[in-house]
Amino acid sequence: MGTGETRTDVVIVGAGPTGLALGIDLARRGVDALVVERGGQLAPGSRGKGFQPRTMEVFEDLGVLDAILAAGGTYPVGMVWRDGRQLGEHRMFDPAEDGEPHSRFTVPWMVPQWRTTRILHARLTELGGRVAFGREAVGVDQDTDGVTVRFASGAPVRARYAVAADGGRSVLRRALGIGMTGETVDPDPILVADVRVEGLDRGFWHLFPPGGAGRAGEARETGGSGDPGGPGESDGSGGRRGFLAICPLAGTEDFQLVAQFPGADGPDTSLEGIRKVVGERTHLAPESVTGVGWSSDFRPRAALADRFRAGRVFLAGDAAHVHSPAGGQGLNTSVQDAYNLGWKLAAVLTGAAPEALLDTYEEERRPIAAHILALSTAIHRDQARRGAATRQLGLGYRESSLAVADREIPGGVRAGDRAPDVQVDGARLHASLAGPRWTLLAMGTRAPRTPEGVRVLSCPPVEPFGTGLYLVRPDGYVGWTGTDPEGLAAYAARVGAGAGAGT
Repeated sequence: MGTGETRTDVVIVGAGPTGLALGIDLARRGVDALVVERGGQLAPGSRGKGFQPRTMEVFEDLGVLDAILAAGGTYPVGMVWRDGRQLGEHRMFDPAEDGEPHSRFTVPWMVPQWRTTRILHARLTELGGRVAFGREAVGVDQDTDGVTVRFASGAPVRARYAVAADGGRSVLRRALGIGMTGETVDPDPILVADVRVEGLDRGFWHLFPPGGAGRAGEARETGGSGDPGGPGESDGSGGRRGFLAICPLAGTEDFQLVAQFPGADGPDTSLEGIRKVVGERTHLAPESVTGVGWSSDFRPRAALADRFRAGRVFLAGDAAHVHSPAGGQGLNTSVQDAYNLGWKLAAVLTGAAPEALLDTYEEERRPIAAHILALSTAIHRDQARRGAATRQLGLGYRESSLAVADREIPGGVRAGDRAPDVQVDGARLHASLAGPRWTLLAMGTRAPRTPEGVRVLSCPPVEPFGTGLYLVRPDGYVGWTGTDPEGLAAYAARVGAGAGAGT
């Protein structure tokens, strides 16, 4: 052990929503994990602000749902403007329909990202976890026994595993030589800023289509994160002006302003620059913008890491996949990366499962990320709607090697599916599944003897389940289905079910 070297089981590089969510999941399982962050504090800015229903379910299990609900609100209806006149409302999201997966959550929930990270950090601290700020990772080395992360200053951190949750320009991903394959979704730069605006109704998401276009159907917006895509249109004088939107940020006095700049090298992110674009593209006076709390510019792109794992290092969140913000999928996919990886790391670290279990992280999450990248890009290009697919409740792992059906049983739930949140004996199923343990659902059949630590819920068959046994993973997906107790025991031993579950 080197002088001053810190040792831990898992070092997580990046204290954004991905890294903090993973830290929480590991901490509640008793795993010693250290989150390191290059900044001196949590990152500012609203950034990704929309949580889909599946992510809300994850937050409920991680113990932060009440805080997330208290901090945010539902999305307002869009209001399309032209020349200072309201032309009509524009619904950002398709409503849930009959036949969609059962969940207590049906619509996206808005919380500015800076507030989300504060909530996650508070929960991590409550569980005994920690974040080391001011630690800029510059490289990573690994051997058969562990991994060492090096920093611009200060002693290195030695761990059994490392997770790169350090964003789209991930230092660890580059140090490992893992490439990213993708495309530029939109070449035009986009300005995003948290602003104070006087005289603007907070009951609407205000949409100002490019070139003064006024039909509601022409509005180009993304809904999920609030960052619009699509080309600018002529303003009638030979110039080009892009889309502009101003959305009230739930739980704050701020608005998130988003503006496109077709053909430009980059936007002016200063107060003066933001006032100028507001004066040019809206009916508001430039001085109605009274302050800027945070601003940034970017070009929407879609890219997928060639691998999600290199030895003892895993990629998660933007380090593994970069999305167009259209449809609000990137942050949600990232949090669910952490939710998939956490229980697997804990099972291996405690010796409950073989190291091969960690191979299923890439096996399961990379196809999901590829699917969501395609969806985000299609939404950005107005080729898909913000409907059931964006809510992410129907995503699952039926093709995973962890999805085992000893016998196909009647009903609509299969191995690899997310367990739907139906009513079982007068209670929500997800309330019974909460916590870091495996659960055996015995639907209309006798429950066999199970490994210690696996809880058992016996009940009559409930739609869409059929009669049979369902072993539900700690992340809420069905791992094994069947009727044979011996098959159940073999599967449980393979994945470490019942051992090393944590608290």
